[in-house]
Amino acid sequence: MDIDGILGTRQPSKSSNPRKIWLKTREMWLVVLGVILHAVYMLSIFDIYFKTPIVHGMDPVTPRFKAPAKRLVLLVADGLRADKFFEPDSNGNFRAPFLRSVIKNQGRWGVSHARPPTESRPGHVALIAGFYEDPSAVTKGWKANPVEFDSVFNQSRHTISYGSPDIVPIFCGALPHSTWNTYPHEYEDFATDASFLDEWSFDQFQSLLNRSNEDPKLKELLLQDNLVIFLHLLGCDSNGHAHRPFSSIYLNNVKVVDHIAERTYALLEGYFKDDRTAYVFTADHGMHDKGSHGDGHPTNTDTPLVVWGAGVNYPKLSSGTNHSNCGFRFVDDHEHDTLTPKEWGLDEIERVDVNQADIAPLMSTLLGLPCPVNSVGNLPLEYINMNEAEKVEAVLANTKQILNQFLRKSYIKQSNSFYFKPFKPLADYSSTLNRIEELIFVKDYEAAMKLSENLRSSALQGLHYFQTYDWLMLMSIITLGYIGWMVCLLLHVLQSYTSVPGNILRKESAFHQRNNSRKVYLMGCLLLGVICIKFMLEHSPPLYHAYMAMTVFLWMQILSEYQFILALWRHIQWGKINFIVKLLAIVAVSILIVEFLVNSFTKRELYTWCFLTVGVLASFYLFKSIPWRSRIPIFVCITCWFLSIFTLMPAEIPDNNPLVISSGAMIIIIGATARWLDLHAEGKKYWQSICNHETKKSRFPMLFYLQALLVGLASVMVSLSTSHRTEKQELLPVHQMINWLIAGYSMVLPLFSENGLLSRLTSIFLGFAPCFLLLSIGYEAVFYSALALVLMSWILFENTLLHPSAVKNLSPHTRNMEEHMILENDNRYLQLSDIRIPLTFMVLFNIAFFGTGNFASIASFEISSVYRFITVFSPFLMAALLIFKLFIPFMLVMYETKEAGWKLAIASAILES
Repeated sequence: MDIDGILGTRQPSKSSNPRKIWLKTREMWLVVLGVILHAVYMLSIFDIYFKTPIVHGMDPVTPRFKAPAKRLVLLVADGLRADKFFEPDSNGNFRAPFLRSVIKNQGRWGVSHARPPTESRPGHVALIAGFYEDPSAVTKGWKANPVEFDSVFNQSRHTISYGSPDIVPIFCGALPHSTWNTYPHEYEDFATDASFLDEWSFDQFQSLLNRSNEDPKLKELLLQDNLVIFLHLLGCDSNGHAHRPFSSIYLNNVKVVDHIAERTYALLEGYFKDDRTAYVFTADHGMHDKGSHGDGHPTNTDTPLVVWGAGVNYPKLSSGTNHSNCGFRFVDDHEHDTLTPKEWGLDEIERVDVNQADIAPLMSTLLGLPCPVNSVGNLPLEYINMNEAEKVEAVLANTKQILNQFLRKSYIKQSNSFYFKPFKPLADYSSTLNRIEELIFVKDYEAAMKLSENLRSSALQGLHYFQTYDWLMLMSIITLGYIGWMVCLLLHVLQSYTSVPGNILRKESAFHQRNNSRKVYLMGCLLLGVICIKFMLEHSPPLYHAYMAMTVFLWMQILSEYQFILALWRHIQWGKINFIVKLLAIVAVSILIVEFLVNSFTKRELYTWCFLTVGVLASFYLFKSIPWRSRIPIFVCITCWFLSIFTLMPAEIPDNNPLVISSGAMIIIIGATARWLDLHAEGKKYWQSICNHETKKSRFPMLFYLQALLVGLASVMVSLSTSHRTEKQELLPVHQMINWLIAGYSMVLPLFSENGLLSRLTSIFLGFAPCFLLLSIGYEAVFYSALALVLMSWILFENTLLHPSAVKNLSPHTRNMEEHMILENDNRYLQLSDIRIPLTFMVLFNIAFFGTGNFASIASFEISSVYRFITVFSPFLMAALLIFKLFIPFMLVMYETKEAGWKLAIASAILES
């Protein structure tokens, strides 16, 4: 009988029923605990990384200079990329002739750098309120304002706004001094050319001006100062999602936006005739080539910025020298003074890049308004046409506003902390402010400007200091908690599924002594109580108590087993040298594989080398273990190599409907082959164990044919839905209904499959295929088949890995009683070699998510995948469909892992008999 180190041999078959019941109950509670633990710890992401930067209680800082502009127009082209705006078309003509003439003759320009997540709500909050909103606000909805914050609109005397129902109400819905309107949600249909949405916003504003000629009150409202006009132009975003940013529809939308800017300028200059209007044209985010946005890719973070009108500097020729702060990096991690592409044709005109949040203090300064109280933007002086004294006053007002936030956060943290650690660089901020005032009084504006900018920089660093004040404590608690959870699971496995407890009982009498777990629990409860009282006195969030309670509880469970842990350590030390070497080797390989998985998050091509290597090694191993006539070694090698291709393909999946349709035929062929093997596997001992041996008639003999029919229908609907939507720019309701019915009905059918491993696997594979095909746009449809084939190879590998040894070691009587032994001895002790199963699962789990893109990137959610189910903008339904599409391969991996583990247990039980 072979013994694999401390993990020993097969578990005795005559185990008591009470122990089985106790073990089942314990594992049920472990599952419950695991779900609660991961749910609680996942929420820590919001307390550590996504903590809201907003604080209340600060007073606005009134600027001490005359407003350069009486009114300001903000034009935001949602989803407009900087390069598509500035570069010429294929004929050498520029798409935005009016705004280019503004850049060359009237105002200043640059690139506005957005910070991830590059979504519409965070982008507009940065533009209008001047701060980078808690990213979790994206999950709280576009239509509501979950957190109250100050903005340029709040500080204005009146705000006029027209545009999307997902953006305009965020800022104007609860603003009494505002006039606004939005189009219905049904207008946001990705099957159409959405440029008409931009025309709608302009038409509404033009209609307002026309009505003012007959409405004296409206006329009076328009003529007052501190007026803000906001036109939200959604066309580029919708067309970018639906047709990609390199499509003719998107590029034509850039021309539409430029024409609207030109008409707005002409309309207002003709209406007011006072040259007191400032104009800001920009975008909230860009658009990736694949028609998505959200991450930090330059195509998503780089947006155009053009400013002109009252109070704005005129163009300046580029000096060709770097600025003094050329080492500065923007929020999207781009370096300052990035070279302007020659194809833009603007390299002779000075370019002034800004962070997106810098636009809010710029607009406030042009209107002579206080900066929004939560703004963290730096006023870009290069855009402002003021004298030196006014510039210093503007920067000082910007500095005081940021400093007030710092002082408020410092006061809140100090009043709620037992041991407060202040931000030392600003310990003497008041004397610095006094020094700035003295320099302004003696008209030393250059020194005052430099001191103000340094103080502003220190205040921003102080804000970051208090934003991350609890990071070390929270990260320590969460890290200890996860480590504790892993140790708890390891102890449970060692105590319940290995021979370790029995060996220790035989060798160590100390293990029989009474466990002093009560003392451990008492001390743990006292420690938890003290820490929770401290959290209460410091007014810490309720989740802080939950994090600490989970961590303390886990370590109480671990320390209550300290005698077992000490005995285990001594047992390992007493072990044979070959076992210790084997254990260390397995640990090293496990760490190597985990590091490989971490690096694969950013380097998908690593999986190509992984599966190429695994295909060769696994096939060579099988060639030595089983006859080549079984064709299993060749099958394993080919499937691994087939899967390795996909991680070399671009994450930006190109549209290829013929490939999706062909994938449907491939899925049917694979299913038919598996069905044939399931029915004709007799005499093929290496395939027979995974096939159905039931002699009774199947409950649903037509199930396979029905599932194959649904896969064929899904392929047909892929062709019909896509072609009609492309030609007619609409999704027919009948197509939409049929697609939903096919996807829903097909996923129910696997519940009626037969009990055989191959038949059930085939049914699940065919069951999810129609839904996956309808959600596919390119090569990911083929990936679905490749992944299923590799999963089948894994089961065959695990099955054949032990079969020759099992046959060799079994006596004739045992061979005859094989089926009975499998049923009776369905439990065994784990072995060190079993570590290959969770390691293989982790690799397959990751390839399921990263095989056709980067799951870690928001922009990898290909929104065009849902257009066969829905085209009208519905963020949460669309996100749900995209996430479900990504989870379909994962569910295949989960099922295969379960079956592979079951087969391994059965085969090993026979082997060790």
